Formats: sequence, C-alpha cells, structure tokens
Amino acid sequence: MLKETPLHAFHVAAGARMVDFAGWEMPIVYRSIIDEHLQTRKSGSWFDVSHMGRLEFTGPGATSFLDRLVTRNIQTQAVGQCRYSLVCDESGGVLDDIIVSRDTDRWIVVCNASNREKLLGHFARVRASGGFDAAIDDRTESTAMVAIQGPAVIAKLSPLLGVDIGAMKRYSFVKHRMFLIEFTIFRSGYTGEDGIEVVLPAGAATLAMTMLAGKADDADSTIRPAGLGARDTLLLEAVMPLYGHELSEALDPLSAGLEWAVDLNKDFIGCAALRTIAQTGSARKLVGLEVEGKRIARQGTIVKHGAEAVGVVTSGTLGPTVGKSIAMAYVDREWTKPDSQLSVDLKGTGNPARVAPLPFYRRQSRL
Repeated sequence: MLKETPLHAFHVAAGARMVDFAGWEMPIVYRSIIDEHLQTRKSGSWFDVSHMGRLEFTGPGATSFLDRLVTRNIQTQAVGQCRYSLVCDESGGVLDDIIVSRDTDRWIVVCNASNREKLLGHFARVRASGGFDAAIDDRTESTAMVAIQGPAVIAKLSPLLGVDIGAMKRYSFVKHRMFLIEFTIFRSGYTGEDGIEVVLPAGAATLAMTMLAGKADDADSTIRPAGLGARDTLLLEAVMPLYGHELSEALDPLSAGLEWAVDLNKDFIGCAALRTIAQTGSARKLVGLEVEGKRIARQGTIVKHGAEAVGVVTSGTLGPTVGKSIAMAYVDREWTKPDSQLSVDLKGTGNPARVAPLPFYRRQSRL
C-alpha cells in the first residue's frame, strides 16, 4: 500500500492526478504542468514535499559522524545555516544529495524519498563500524514539509507567518511558533525562484496550508498548488540535479559539476576515489543542450558527434519559460565546450543540438 502525506486529502479534493512516487501517492499535476510551471515563475506555487526524508542527528558524536558521511566540511557550519551536500559510497558514486542544517542541539538532514531507507541502512553501518556516539531520529512521517516558491512568496508570507523572511539569508533557517504550533522555515529556492520550505507537525499541515496558500481553486490566487511534473521542469530550467537522472551511484559529483560541494581536503567516505578523479579528470561531464526544434530528448537518448556516440541525455523537456527544447547530458569531455555542435538521436533521426551556457533560466534580481 502506498504511503500518504498529511496533505493527501487536500490533493484529492483539489482534483490532482495522483501517482506512485518512491512508495508515496503524490500529486503529479493539478491543472497542467505548463500552467503550474508558469504560475511558479510569475507569482508562486506550493509543493507538497512531505515524502522527502527528514532525519535528525543528535548526541556528542553527531557532528563527527555526519562529517564522515558527507562531502562538505560541516565543522565550520554555523547554527542556523543550511548547506547542500552529497553522500557517497567508497567508489565516489552518489548515494544521495541532501541538505544539511545545523541547529543548537541537533543536525537536520533532508534527503530524497527514494533514498531514505537506503541512507538509513548506510548510516547505521557507518555508525556501528566507526563507533560514533550519535542517534538518528527519522521524523519523516511525524511531520509535513511544503515548499513555497515564486517571486511573490516572500512578501505574501512574511506577515502571515510573523517572520521577516526577506531578512533571512539564503540557505538559513529559523524556528517559530504560531497558535501553539512550532514550525521551521528554511530559506531556499530549488525551483530557480526565491522561496521557503516549511516543516511542521503532520497534524497541522492542512490547516496551515489553507491559511498560507488560500483557496486552491481560485485562479487569481497568489500561491497555487503544483505537482511533481512542474517541479521537474522547473528544476531542469534552473539546472538543479535530480537524483536518478543527473546523480546516481554510477555517477560521481565531480563529473556532475558539483566540485563546489565536495571538500577534498577532509576525509569522508568516497574521498580517495574522488581525489583520483580530480587528478585524472572526468571521462564525461554534465552539460546542457539546446535541441533544435520542439522535439524532446528524453532520458537515455544518445548524444552523437557525427556518427559517433559521445554521450547520453539524463533529463529533457520543452522549457515553458525559456521556450526551447532543453536537456542535460553527460558527454565526452572533449565536447563539453559551449557551442559545441552535437546531435541527439530521436528515434533514429539525428536532431541538431548545441552545448549551451548554464543555467537555462536565471531569475531576475528583484528589490
């Protein structure tokens, strides 16, 4: 049986099309992917991301334990600060990409839904073998998490939440209480837009979203619900890696262009393998492609230079904001320079594509 988030009844009542995603019944679309995508870019959308794992690390050995697990140096991380990081295996393959947040007495790790059980097993083995004095509390099913993204979100939500969100630094968080409900606000925007993620008790989720987002059936609402379909197109335009596409256990973070999230001066699981890759260079690198015309290069599409296969597409879509067929692909390193002329094999037909500067979409600065 599929798991349901605390907002499941809301999704069904709002007419969302529900799908199986990593063992959870989740909304893929409410109205249309394009409509929800553009709503996010122009005003605001909220996404139920309660299926994502929320893990807490506590105890005297929690910091050294987590530092051994992740690629970033968290020893220097301040209380109230969040950092994007990765968890690797010994070969340098990516077990997951995560957000690590430091609280006064705990660490909070948000991971992908499809990898939660795998990570919990990995963490337990590392803790046992290293003798770390740390506890892990899986808070996923006792809490809800919503991402609220878009240019109108900060001004709309600050007075409602009683928090000056605009004054918060990017990748920081605060804890707050309202109507006896304690919740945590994270300032981040994984869609390429400004926004926040809110974690709150599962039982308060429906009431909170009614208050924050208003009526879902009002076409003039500042913030409307959006599904996983729009999330994926937004991520691709903003060139944010998606696990199972740009990241996997068969792929390393250096080839994915995530050198900034890997500190090779510290010891972590997979560091030796990644140091070797850094010295020798990656055989293939992740690039963006602009595909000529409106046909879409889906995941698994072969990338060619002439008749020679030189890469493979990891994600592709027709970008609603940029108005182009775009894709991410791993290609041989000699073809990674911007404007390199390649092609994608679309059902036996070579369709021209060029290596494009990234990201495909960058939001305009707003005062």
